[in-house]
Amino acid sequence: MSSEQINWSRMSLEELQMTWNTEVEPALQRGGVDLDERPTYQEVADAGYGGIAYALREHHELTLTEFLETVGYVEPDSTESYEWGIDDEITIDALEAFLRRIENKRAESTARSKRYRLATYVRLYERIHATASIVDRVRDADNQYDELRRVEAVLYELDDELESPESKLRYLSDIRQFYRHIETRHAGAFNPTENVDHGEIWEQQIPDNRDNPALSSEQVATLYTAIESPDEQLLVLGLCAWGLRRSEVASLHVSQLVLEGEDPHITFEERKNGPGTVALIYGVSELADRIDVLGGDDREWNGYLFPSRKSSSGHVTGETIQARFKRVADRADVRVRGERPTSKTGRRYWYTTYNQAMTDLLENLDVIAGEQGSSDASVVLKNYLSEAERRKYRREFMRERLAEAFENE
Repeated sequence: MSSEQINWSRMSLEELQMTWNTEVEPALQRGGVDLDERPTYQEVADAGYGGIAYALREHHELTLTEFLETVGYVEPDSTESYEWGIDDEITIDALEAFLRRIENKRAESTARSKRYRLATYVRLYERIHATASIVDRVRDADNQYDELRRVEAVLYELDDELESPESKLRYLSDIRQFYRHIETRHAGAFNPTENVDHGEIWEQQIPDNRDNPALSSEQVATLYTAIESPDEQLLVLGLCAWGLRRSEVASLHVSQLVLEGEDPHITFEERKNGPGTVALIYGVSELADRIDVLGGDDREWNGYLFPSRKSSSGHVTGETIQARFKRVADRADVRVRGERPTSKTGRRYWYTTYNQAMTDLLENLDVIAGEQGSSDASVVLKNYLSEAERRKYRREFMRERLAEAFENE
């Protein structure tokens, strides 16, 4: 059977495995592919069998890499077994080739760090642009201007995710290295990261820039009174009362919410600092009402608090949250150092408020610390209170601080 006659989409997984063993592998071997190593997507496509990757992705929810593990190409300690979280096999091949070179030259921990940062970048690229065909796009010189804009859009989104200039520069350095690898090893026609405007912004590490401005309680109160829809209410709560990143607000899903009991919170399986929870001190009733409305109005609701039928992800992007937040700020006529506030200034308000709440808490523990013969109230917080007690006190003092903004009528 020729490759053109194979109807990949109608095959079961077992039939795909059999066809691989009886048709594809012999063809690859005749074409000079070394089957002692896992074949790349490009080698499979060049042999005329690229359709298998589409069928695996669309009908079996598998990448080609995952499928090849089922037919004997298992390398558990290598980058090939890493879950990149994107669908484009050519880009995955390029990422893995790049990291193999890094592993050969540097420590394993360095390669792991680069892998994490690059995975964050390519997943974000796919979420924003509905494709991860990064390698194909930079192979065509005609795409240079458009690809520059696409890369900038991802970097601006990353800017909201990352806190320190040092972290931003590490990301930018790894992303640039990867694009250079595409140029030299995968026939890339250009490197869109060499002249991105955002790179210049990241590299201006003026000390004064570290004093990042935040919204005040009075400004948050003004924003909150200027909202005109449930969506606007949730995004102000998400950024200012819950301290979420704008991308986390955009992708907030009902499955993450625990609204019952004494400790309502949002759960995150994956976050910059790992899995965790975010306390819901304000906005529980607003969340419950919004869920009721979304579920009642649309039986096909996908569970996202900010759904989008136009987006392949099913929800709006962080850039959309940013634009909506700025519209509320314009309506409220709120400015921070003469500039329109961004989603990040809302998140910084949360951090500032949390630090103030913790200061209040420690000051109230000073008396207990003195009775215990300690000069440090944090010792009492850590060693003499249970985790449930610590959480209770943190919530109480945080609620008092947030009340300055969200109960200011």
